[in-house]
Amino acid sequence: MNNPNDRHGETIAAKASHYLDVHSGAIVPEIQLSTTFARDDRYAPINPANLYARDDCPTYVHAERTLADLENGEECRLFPSGMAAIASVFYSLSPGSHVVLPDAMYWGARLWINDHCKRQDIFVSEYDPADAATIQAAVEDKNKTDLVWVETPSNPMMHVTDIALAAEIAHEYGALVCVDSTAATPVFTTPLDHGADLVMHSATKYLNGHSDVLAGALVTRDEHPLWEAICSERKMAGSVIGAFESWLLLRGMRTLYVRVQRAADNAMQIAQFLEQHPAIESVSYPGLKNHPGHAIACRQMQGGFGGLLSFTVHGDASAALKVAGGLQIITSATSLGGVESLIEHRYTLEPAENQIPENQLRLSVGIESAEDLISDLSEALKA
Repeated sequence: MNNPNDRHGETIAAKASHYLDVHSGAIVPEIQLSTTFARDDRYAPINPANLYARDDCPTYVHAERTLADLENGEECRLFPSGMAAIASVFYSLSPGSHVVLPDAMYWGARLWINDHCKRQDIFVSEYDPADAATIQAAVEDKNKTDLVWVETPSNPMMHVTDIALAAEIAHEYGALVCVDSTAATPVFTTPLDHGADLVMHSATKYLNGHSDVLAGALVTRDEHPLWEAICSERKMAGSVIGAFESWLLLRGMRTLYVRVQRAADNAMQIAQFLEQHPAIESVSYPGLKNHPGHAIACRQMQGGFGGLLSFTVHGDASAALKVAGGLQIITSATSLGGVESLIEHRYTLEPAENQIPENQLRLSVGIESAEDLISDLSEALKA
């Protein structure tokens, strides 16, 4: 397998997209901090690829190439956060556009998107993320649809959306599909291979994996007018990531596969434990056979089902908070995708209209010992 294009994702990630500095022999990518780049006596750029760091920086271009290769995409652009990546997509839509959103998705994105679309006269329709067929009615809500947004598995309800079916319906009506694949990561799902046009990641989460970088990313399958608009928006608005953050992100991606696979293995063991526990009302994890989206997850999540799950305890909000507060190894904190396990009571944070169950806890499983994590949960659930 000498052709770099035929290498597996594990190899692409570990080798930082086949990096080797031929000048120094270094196997670790360098950090290029320069904000500007020299020109010759005719004022032509010495390196045409590097003009000014608002859009040109070897460090984040390298990280972008690595992620594009992992997603089997043509190009990638990094942003200073996942929300900045999402915003760039919607900033690039024209007034009068029509977008279709899942009616259950990451609440911060949904809140901002709805507010932005209202201000920009962009029409929004919704569909049931657990049933991609409902996209049909949503796209028929207007004469023309520009974008269908998919988040799978969704945060925190763990809905699984059939990407291939979503793309089939969207493309029939001339719409593009953007998939928020933050929870799945390219380790388990490459949405472009299932027909999506764009992939979005909150790279703060699993791609970085160490809870020390804010970053977002978009990857495109090929060139199209919306992608050109996104690239122009990032360049002219200056929504770029810093060189050091890019380097940390690239460092994190080099261990992506071992981290995410370990977290998913742990999550499966924990989900099976919780499923049998008398204090637990329900467990939402795509790897469980009783999950409504399990069959779809088996088709589009190859090799595992991710490190994120949600569960409800018997009782009310106070019962859920008591469990979270009784944990010693698992930390109560917002975010997900790091090497450490985190638990969160979304009902405390989200608006009531989001209908998050008050007794639900979201668990981002890390890479600790599964036996220790299960013991920690067991002790907390005794209360």
